[in-house]
Amino acid sequence: MKYIITEDEKPTAERLKRMISNVSPDLEHLVTFDSVSSAVKWLNASEHPDLAFFDIQLADGLSFEIFEQVQVEFPVIFTTAFNEYAIKAFKVNSIDYLLKPIDETELKIAIEKFQKGFTTKAKSFDTDAIERALAMLTNTYKTRFVVKVGEHIRMIPVEEIALIYSSEKSSFIRVKTGRDYGIDNSLDTILAMLNPTDFFRVSRKHIVSLSSISDIISYSGSRLKLKLNVQTEEDIIVSREKVAEFKEWLDR
Repeated sequence: MKYIITEDEKPTAERLKRMISNVSPDLEHLVTFDSVSSAVKWLNASEHPDLAFFDIQLADGLSFEIFEQVQVEFPVIFTTAFNEYAIKAFKVNSIDYLLKPIDETELKIAIEKFQKGFTTKAKSFDTDAIERALAMLTNTYKTRFVVKVGEHIRMIPVEEIALIYSSEKSSFIRVKTGRDYGIDNSLDTILAMLNPTDFFRVSRKHIVSLSSISDIISYSGSRLKLKLNVQTEEDIIVSREKVAEFKEWLDR
């Protein structure tokens, strides 16, 4: 089985290629593209692969544009940093997805799904689902949160948020002035509303804003300790299993 990669970040593409080789050595890598235009040009002139890995957001547009210019009849695994709730809109038929940074176990499961369930003549794509996903993905992330303060309602722009944390089964937003506001949603739900470029969940209890990080310190057990621009009652620690993902997030 032969595959292609479309990914505009070279280190990410190389990492994906190594991971594919680890989990499925029988797959043969054909070529990697860093843009919509280069992928379209090659696909229109060459024999199509058995499988493809498409990053969604490329240097010159979204990979969905490839479907508008090429008759795609091979299965695709999308790789993306977009939130899971938007991606669920097109997790249908021969389409699958992996959230970045890609987990090797999830990659193996996705590849096995296609090896077991697809031939080179893949099922047809649900173009309506793709269009719905495209519309969702091109929308902006949440720009503000509405919280209740006594008898008043306050709007908090996401730019003011330094930290989001959970305590005693409740969630709180800490703004850059140091004040806290209670919010009804769970951290999982809140994270899905935020632009992953700007916010990262470093542990089960903490989501940090990139703009609030003032220092990063090596910590015991191969973990990292974060210093923020606001005071915190407890240390903000990047859990061991999150360190590699966190470093990749910083390097975007």
